Amino acid sequence: QVQFVESGGGLVQPGGSLRLSCAASGFPFTSYYMAWYRQAPGKERELVARISSSGYNTYYADSVQGRFTISRDNRKNTVTLQMNNLKPEDTAVYYCNRYGARGDWGQGTQVTVSS
Repeated sequence: QVQFVESGGGLVQPGGSLRLSCAASGFPFTSYYMAWYRQAPGKERELVARISSSGYNTYYADSVQGRFTISRDNRKNTVTLQMNNLKPEDTAVYYCNRYGARGDWGQGTQVTVSS
């Protein structure tokens, strides 16, 4: 059974930082590109960042380039998203999943950026 457990969200002021973690299970983790997505109220889910199966190649949405860093630990089946210089428009529920997946979403973790 594919499962993702996201954690690390919270309320932070603009300019602050958060570190999100995702524990994945139920599939061959090292065979998949992994990604972080987010969904803000009233908007569609969007891709935030992607990392190759080896961890050497990454991609970031223009809106987070230079502020967010995605990484993975293939020994622990975990994916991390370090978020710096957070902005109010980063407020959303953040999810991790296999890149390109259409199902098996976890519960996500809420990130709220507000003063």
